Amino acid sequence: MSDAKVIPLNPDREPDDDGRSSFLGEQPLAGAFRFLRRRLEGSYEVDDFGFDRELTTDLLIPSLRPLYEKWFRVEVHGIENVPSEGGALIVANHSGTIALDSLMTQVALADHHPAHRELRILGADLVFALPFVGNVARRAGHTLACNPDAERLLSSGELVGVWPEGFKGVGKPYSERYRLQRFGRGGFVSAALRARMPIIPTSIVGAEEIYPVLADAKLLARLLGMPYFPITPTFPWLGPLGMIPLPSKWHIEFGEPIMTDVFTDGAADDPMLMFNLTDQVRETIQHTLYKLLMQRRSVFF
Repeated sequence: MSDAKVIPLNPDREPDDDGRSSFLGEQPLAGAFRFLRRRLEGSYEVDDFGFDRELTTDLLIPSLRPLYEKWFRVEVHGIENVPSEGGALIVANHSGTIALDSLMTQVALADHHPAHRELRILGADLVFALPFVGNVARRAGHTLACNPDAERLLSSGELVGVWPEGFKGVGKPYSERYRLQRFGRGGFVSAALRARMPIIPTSIVGAEEIYPVLADAKLLARLLGMPYFPITPTFPWLGPLGMIPLPSKWHIEFGEPIMTDVFTDGAADDPMLMFNLTDQVRETIQHTLYKLLMQRRSVFF
């Protein structure tokens, strides 16, 4: 098998008419054979972060689409706040025990944005250390949550997603649902300031209810080398069946961009500005979460 060709970031290309180019769409059998032949021949391209556009658009996004459309029935608001071209940083709240919120955001932008934007997700070290999962994440365009990678992607005109609550957000108990955890030291603000790209506060409602965490088995988590070991109403009591997420109704709202190109050079070295911008993003997301919670009819409808 020949090696895949490495391509530069953000190549010029024309988007498909509906943004859903996939061998699952037209003549599935013939398309699947062509897809497999290209994979076996190595006739596909990856960028220098490992992003495999063909695999993502033809297989990974379509495999997530039924979960997005039929199970969670995601509604998207404010998609016009995401630019059609150029770099921007999506910053969102994190929850759900398993980080499906980042994947659903990726599908939302690929399917519903007029330019069918690709989201390059910044993930924790643990994601890329996991067998198989780490490789798939790289192929889907995800990369390590570090400032150099974030700045490089932003400066190359990519849409980058970060969930700064990290494991504290994903693994928090159900009693603390929709209460934002700490946003770390504001590294995401530094990356946006250095690249002079807008920050788009993004609020996700619905993910908190897919695996309601009743308790965290901390000793077991330490033994397994995990950041937490969730106890939910169905897991581990029902075994593998307990890993099926509850079909909560989701809303994703992209807020108005916070522009960073209005600040002077060297603004990323100003700790007070970093703190204020981080707090502004966090408060915007928290306020929008409360608004969405007030508007929804129920958890499942």
